[in-house]
Amino acid sequence: MAAASAAAKGCRKIGGAQIRALLEAKELFLFDCDGVLWHGEKAVAGAAQVVNSLVRRGKSVAFVTNNSTRPRDKYLRKFSRLGFTAVALEHIFSSSYCSALYLRDVADLGAGAGARDQEQSQGPEPVPGRVFVVGGDGLRDELRQAGVPCVEEADDESPGATIYDCALATDVKAVLVGHDDRLTFLKLAKASCYLRDPDCLFLATDNDPWHPLSGGRILPGSGSLTAALEVASGRKATVIGKPGRFMFECVSGQFPGVEPARCLMVGDRLESDMLFGSNCGLDTVLTLTGVSGMEEARRYGDSQLPADRGLVPDYVVDTVADFLPALEEADGP
Repeated sequence: MAAASAAAKGCRKIGGAQIRALLEAKELFLFDCDGVLWHGEKAVAGAAQVVNSLVRRGKSVAFVTNNSTRPRDKYLRKFSRLGFTAVALEHIFSSSYCSALYLRDVADLGAGAGARDQEQSQGPEPVPGRVFVVGGDGLRDELRQAGVPCVEEADDESPGATIYDCALATDVKAVLVGHDDRLTFLKLAKASCYLRDPDCLFLATDNDPWHPLSGGRILPGSGSLTAALEVASGRKATVIGKPGRFMFECVSGQFPGVEPARCLMVGDRLESDMLFGSNCGLDTVLTLTGVSGMEEARRYGDSQLPADRGLVPDYVVDTVADFLPALEEADGP
């Protein structure tokens, strides 16, 4: 009964001719990475062949990941290392890269438009303020490459400093929260102090609560750090990555003219990937190689809550490699 109800709302397991028709109908394919294309340093079997074949057939591909721990150039090296030979830097949209674009182009922090036209200008635009980052080196690298200035982690801080006696920067205009495996209580306290200023932006790279590790263990995600600051500050963060729409705006800027109806979002997490697709008007495919499973998708499909509808995938496949037979058939002998 539950399966039939979910199927009526979406959540359809597809294969064969259905996959072939879906691939033919779409122009731009958006892929999550962890859990869809790879697990750690091991590619999902057949995933590289699928991506390479799509590009070879003239389809556009984009990679939308909430993982903010590495800059795009390191992602590109990982794609190459794992056999995704058709991937280019401009195909990669991480939450750290999109956060840098938001701070530069929307919040107008850093050099802004002047950084894009530096060769024609007499120098960079005045810097209106800096960003306090709760995050790692990969996030900071993306901000620096975009010309967005950050408060250095050890800026005016003496050993053994506490929130009672540490220095606080006077020019912080935004707090950005990402994954931070060197999080300290002092860093949270400083961020809380900056957020007392209502004009200070409060941004999060993503709101993923946790990430799976081997052996059944989990790693707290950026969403758990953001939640702590939301409680401390009494404010809600603006989420840049999935399921927010800004990441798709970044993708659309790279692939102008592509209509959402001609795009397909492929992911493994209902609360980020499927909701992202729904929020942006994209058809969605859930792969069962990552976080979410069919039973969870069916529960959302059976829910009477309108907010749960956006978490239900349109289609389900066991693995992204299920696309391969249709692609090979189209390629011919």
